[in-house]
Amino acid sequence: MDRNPPRGPIREGPGTPVTTETPRTITARLSRGDRVYRAVTTSAAATVLVTIVLITVFLVLTAIPAIQRAGWSFFTTTAWNPDEPSGRFGIAAMMYGTAVTGLIAMVFTVPISIATAVFINEYAPRALKGGLTTAVEVMAAIPSIIFAGWGLHVLIPFLDPMEKWAVDHLGGVFFVFEAREIGSSFFNVGLVISLMAIPITTSIMRAVLAQAPRHECEGALALGATRWGMVRTVVLPFGRGGMIGASMLGLGRALGETMAATLIFSFAFEIKPRLFENGGVTIASGIAIYFKESRELGLSALMAAGAALFLVTFMINLLAARVVDRAERAAR
Repeated sequence: MDRNPPRGPIREGPGTPVTTETPRTITARLSRGDRVYRAVTTSAAATVLVTIVLITVFLVLTAIPAIQRAGWSFFTTTAWNPDEPSGRFGIAAMMYGTAVTGLIAMVFTVPISIATAVFINEYAPRALKGGLTTAVEVMAAIPSIIFAGWGLHVLIPFLDPMEKWAVDHLGGVFFVFEAREIGSSFFNVGLVISLMAIPITTSIMRAVLAQAPRHECEGALALGATRWGMVRTVVLPFGRGGMIGASMLGLGRALGETMAATLIFSFAFEIKPRLFENGGVTIASGIAIYFKESRELGLSALMAAGAALFLVTFMINLLAARVVDRAERAAR
C-alpha cells in the first residue's frame, strides 16, 4: 500500500472523473476540563504580563521627577542627598555594590550548584538521593532573613581569622585584599547571598541534568568511559542550556537580595574596590534603608534606582534567554 499518495488531480483512465485530494481538517474537541484548564493557564499568563507592565509603568512614572532633577549625573554620582535643597544624588555606589556582590555570589554559586546537582544525580547512593533532593528544595524555600542572620552570627565570625590572615599576608601583594577593618565587606555579603542562590540554582540544575538520555549515558559507559567521562561528555553538554538558565535565575536572586546586605553591611555610600574592606551599599539595601525617611523627591529617586535594577535584571534575563536558545540549537 502506498503510504504517500500523489497530490493533485488523479486520472485512472479514459472516462474516469477527475478527483483532487485535499487535506482533511482535524478539529480538536475540548472537554469541559480542557477548556477550564486552558482558561486558567491563559489568565495566569496574562496576569503575569499585566503585572510586569504595571510595575514598569509605576517605576517609570515615579522615577521621572528624580531623573529630571539629576539628569545623567544620576548614574555617575555616589552621594545620596535627594531631599536637601541643593543635594546631589546618584546610584553609582549602589550599582557598584550590586554588581560586585552579585559577581562574588555567582563565583561561589555556579560551581557548587553544578557539583551538587551532578553528585545527587550520578554519584549519590539511591537511598540518599531522595533525601538530598528534598533537602535542597527545602533550603530553596527558607526565608532570606534566616540566611542573613546565620551568616552574620555564625559564618562571618568563623571566617574572621582567615580574612585577617589574607589581609595581613596578601594585602601587600593584591590590592583587593587590603583593608583597615573587616567583617561587613562586599566579600562577606556576596558569600552569604551565594548561600541563598545555591539551593534554587542547584534544584533547577538537578532537574535539568536528570533529563539526560540514559541510553546515551549507558552507551558511553559500555564503550569504556569512566563515570566522570560520561558526565563530562553526555550529561553536562545535554544540560548546558538549563544550567545557564539556572545560573541566571540565581544571579537574579543575588542582584535583588535585600536582607543580607542590609544586615551585614556597615552602611557606606561610596565605591570601595577592596573586597574585604568594611562598608558598602546595594540598590536593594539602599531602598530598604532610605525608604521610611525619604520625602517626595527621595522616594522618586529610590524608585528610579529600583527601575535601574529592574532594567539590568531584564537585560540579563534577555541575554540569558538568547544564550540558552543558542545552546539548545547547538545541542540538537
